[in-house]
Amino acid sequence: MRLMAFDYGTKRIGIAVTDPLQIIATGLDTIHPQHIVEYLKKYLLTEEVELFIVGEPKQMDNTPSQSAVHVKGFLTILKKNFPGIPIEMLDERFTSKMASATIAQSGMNKKGRQNKELVDTISAIILLQSWMEKRAF
Repeated sequence: MRLMAFDYGTKRIGIAVTDPLQIIATGLDTIHPQHIVEYLKKYLLTEEVELFIVGEPKQMDNTPSQSAVHVKGFLTILKKNFPGIPIEMLDERFTSKMASATIAQSGMNKKGRQNKELVDTISAIILLQSWMEKRAF
């Protein structure tokens, strides 16, 4: 069964999944929040997901950031629509910076580097990889 991670934003949600053996994290898609339930229902018709991992937005002093209230709403939507899939939160403080750095180092052209959807998807991959590394210890 796969693991699925979300980098939640009010304009876009980056989504990453593992392979069924939970070895490799791959970017799946970037979806507008209003389409996420429909998207996940369709995805879950063909794939089994064991766990949702959601990025927890925090300030540098470890307090919730301004977007935490939006993530809380997203968690409510996930719990209501997919009650059989447990949810874990993971600190996402540096994922966007790491994603931007990864893209910058990729040699991609300027237009590609400014693609916010790509940043969101890579942020979700980084979240998922971080969770998998944490679990390995």
